[in-house]
Amino acid sequence: MADYRKTMNLPDTAFPMRGDLPKREPGWVAGWQKGQLYQKIRKASAGRPKFILHDGPPYANGNLHLGHALNKILKDIIVRSKTLAGFDAPYVPGWDCHGLPIEHKIEVTHGKNLPADKVRELCRAYAAEQVEIQKKEFIRLGVLGDWDKPYLTMAFANEAGEIRALAEMVKQGYVFKGLKPVNWCFDCGSALAEAEVEYADKKSPTIDVAFAVSDADVGKLAAAFGLAALPKTAYAVIWTTTPWTIPANQALNMHPEFEYALVDTGEKLLVLAKDLVEDSLKRYGLEGAVLATTKGQALDRIEFRHPFFDRVSPVYLADYVGLDAGTGVVHSAPAHGVDDFNSWLAYGRRNDEIISIVKGNGVYVEDLPFFGGQMIWKANPVIVEKLTEVGALLSHGTVSHSYMHCWRHKTPVIYRATAQWFVGMDKLPKDGKSLRDKALGAVEATAFYPAWGKPRLHAMIANRPDWCISRQRTWGVPIPFFLHKETGELHPRTVELMEEVAKRVEVSGIEAWSKLDAAELLGAEAEQYTKISDTLDVWFDSGTTHWHVLRGSHNDGHTSGPRADLYLEGSDQHRGWFHSSLLTGAAIDGHAPYKALLTHGFTVDQQGRKMSKSLGNVILPQEISDKMGAEILRLWVAATDYSGELAVSKEILDRVVETYRRIRNTLRFLLANTADFDITKNAVPVEQWLDIDRYALAFTRKLATQAEADYAKFEFHRVVQALQIFCSEDLGAFYLDILKDRLYTTAPDSVARRAAQTALWHIVQTVVKLMAPILSFTAEEIWAVLNGNNPDESVMLHTFHALPAQEGEAGLIARWETIRAVRGEVSKAVEAVRTEGKIGASLQAEVEIRAGSDKFDALASLGDDLKFVLITSAATLVKVATEADEAIVVTPTAQQKCERCWHWRADVGVNAEHPTLCGRCDSNLHGDGEVRTHA
Repeated sequence: MADYRKTMNLPDTAFPMRGDLPKREPGWVAGWQKGQLYQKIRKASAGRPKFILHDGPPYANGNLHLGHALNKILKDIIVRSKTLAGFDAPYVPGWDCHGLPIEHKIEVTHGKNLPADKVRELCRAYAAEQVEIQKKEFIRLGVLGDWDKPYLTMAFANEAGEIRALAEMVKQGYVFKGLKPVNWCFDCGSALAEAEVEYADKKSPTIDVAFAVSDADVGKLAAAFGLAALPKTAYAVIWTTTPWTIPANQALNMHPEFEYALVDTGEKLLVLAKDLVEDSLKRYGLEGAVLATTKGQALDRIEFRHPFFDRVSPVYLADYVGLDAGTGVVHSAPAHGVDDFNSWLAYGRRNDEIISIVKGNGVYVEDLPFFGGQMIWKANPVIVEKLTEVGALLSHGTVSHSYMHCWRHKTPVIYRATAQWFVGMDKLPKDGKSLRDKALGAVEATAFYPAWGKPRLHAMIANRPDWCISRQRTWGVPIPFFLHKETGELHPRTVELMEEVAKRVEVSGIEAWSKLDAAELLGAEAEQYTKISDTLDVWFDSGTTHWHVLRGSHNDGHTSGPRADLYLEGSDQHRGWFHSSLLTGAAIDGHAPYKALLTHGFTVDQQGRKMSKSLGNVILPQEISDKMGAEILRLWVAATDYSGELAVSKEILDRVVETYRRIRNTLRFLLANTADFDITKNAVPVEQWLDIDRYALAFTRKLATQAEADYAKFEFHRVVQALQIFCSEDLGAFYLDILKDRLYTTAPDSVARRAAQTALWHIVQTVVKLMAPILSFTAEEIWAVLNGNNPDESVMLHTFHALPAQEGEAGLIARWETIRAVRGEVSKAVEAVRTEGKIGASLQAEVEIRAGSDKFDALASLGDDLKFVLITSAATLVKVATEADEAIVVTPTAQQKCERCWHWRADVGVNAEHPTLCGRCDSNLHGDGEVRTHA
């Protein structure tokens, strides 16, 4: 008996079913590095239009977490997709290297009180070590980039570039020195940027404090309420959650339009907002009657006395006062509140009049009466005792509320008025347009992905205070200013001197400033000037990389002028890197340094909880790579809508693995069935393809067009969904399912088989290039199979596949969509008969389809090939008049089964020499071959 299996064109490929990714990926990565794949891509892309994604530098401290991996993989997907779309898309990774966390690490490791130069030396060495650790972990994720020449903010050229960027802003008049309340962390011992502050719940004491009207203004207060005289002493009452600021009180703020009541409580008169009288008296355990009311405007500048210090607190009107809590009278300490400070200045008061009693470590100055030398948090109950002692305390309680915390130390921060350097948001520079206006205009000119990023950043810029850019640290780029010892003014040649400093820093780093003798630059003037020791906010470091990296001072070939096509970071960077880059770009160039901003969310567990060690829900990217493969991590990133939170868990990753397997197995089928196909020798022109092959070309083009558009819009989850549906439904459940018979049973070189293989070749080329930005390892593995393991070949050296043209695809798709719909109905009908036990496989069925004109015409276009589309042994069509007459009738076949193709046909045994073969198999093996026109 003949073994007809050997006569079949059975699939064969070296592409394994199992990816074995954790074991094989490191080898591929090593090969890309050794073969200098990134450099080859640059060479192949030379002369194309540029696309620049500027890397927001991660901080060089600690191993990568899942957020790092998410960020870098998204960037890699974009760079790869732009490369395949025909752009020259270099990617230069960067690192943020200065700042407190590294300095703190050195203090913990080596102790405090080290010489400043030694601290900088140790910090630089530590940052370099961390860069190398993170670099290896990023490379392991399959991220392609110029890893041999990344940019570091601590590189001498970049430190010098940062000084030059500052000089540009000084030259244009944006930078000034001022005493203002700034966010201050006692643990950092430094001012904080807005982006370095986060909010967390804190339990605080609450107090209601009575301020007696000054003797000189008793008559004014009475008159304000329309009274001839006050029957007893009157007190303005404030409510606050910061008792420690009472020693710094210098004013009382009231709203000009609110109604204030003079309430007689028996022993004393209280001034309270009319709407809050009832709640306030209840809090004090008092009863009272309103004697009179007046608008806040009438109380302007009336003076009250500080509860325990010999000074007055005048009423200053302010619109920020609210009625949501308290008394409607706000205690104002200009040294410790932005609104307090602004109302102080609005009344013509000077900075040098502000009482500043809290030192940088959170301790009151020693000469402060009653509380000198005490830590402010510990002083809260002591102040309460003092207020009780002088009879000024009306109420004392606690409240849990959202409060400012340092994002590094997770400890409460305060507003503290100190002399700092600021970038003025509303100062009018030489061109007469404020930085705020320029930045808001730049926001309007920027594209946002997703769109909600625009109003968020706009609101932040519209409402932000001046930017405090100075810090009191050692490990940071210096603010190279010389101040006159008597006037405190900047040296008149400051910009020129900054360039001289930058030249020195470019040669030997920021250490050049600390070692610089002022006389070297100032000569005899040196005795009149002080060389300051402040450093720049680290957000100024990364926020000016557009100046010294994008402009090309970093290295060769990576320039885009002053604007990148895209910045991409997490949503917190609206107040961080996006923000600082926008301000410096608007100040220096008059526009943002980016054309578009892409924002991604944060990783959470399956329940939507933030990942933390205490919850035990942390998943490390290294663990995923080691257990499942970085490819699975990449697919999870791409498949998840990054515009919100990105949930991840073992269960979610297991589902991603299943998705990967379906895609991989589909590609394996395609490779196995084109193993003996050479496009240069065996290709069949589209005009000779079968109808279903041309339909496959049409729906493949539809996939490619949509996927390339989704890549352009950075909607990667839609690409993954499309690829998944394409592989499982368009290919696996339809085209390939139908195609098996033709691929396996027709003659190896028949037009029918070679036409199918030509279509499959184009499909492979299309899919492997569409998946390459996401499934980068698997795409290269497939490309190696397609190109005989040529080490010089890579899918990334090409562009998205150009499918052959054909006319009438819209009609083709419409007709085949009708056919597919009927096929689905037939499959259900066949399955019902199989469930009844009347048939086994669908090929044991014969089908009669009674169809109306539209369906009939579509199905009739296939002729006798309809049975191949339905995967039945016979199919007949009957035209009916109405939809009600439509039906599908399935009957078990009475024919014999062909041993080779498994179809049940009447012509089995037509050739006596091969009695178990059907006529078409006999023709395919021994004759001219069967004629196939449609499927």
